Amino acid sequence: MSQPVDVTATFTPLDGEFFRVKLALDIAIEQVVQEPGCIRYAITDAQEDRIILSEQWESTELLDAHLRGAAVQDLGESLSALLAKPADVIRSDHEV
Repeated sequence: MSQPVDVTATFTPLDGEFFRVKLALDIAIEQVVQEPGCIRYAITDAQEDRIILSEQWESTELLDAHLRGAAVQDLGESLSALLAKPADVIRSDHEV
């Protein structure tokens, strides 16, 4: 099994869509925190022009399973018309 994986996703709402983007993320958070391997899945910064979501997963395998799951698919559909650009995602696997 691999080491923990950190992910930071930055979402850029369209003008006037901040609250709808945040609501979609809040709904996803409620689902995702119950997924196997989720250590952290939380909004760490929320401003009108960006929302930052911080994640940590027990392993690459469990993160990959999350990425294939219903919560991510539903979130993608919810956000498809609300973002100014695709989410900026940074992933870093921990070194031993």
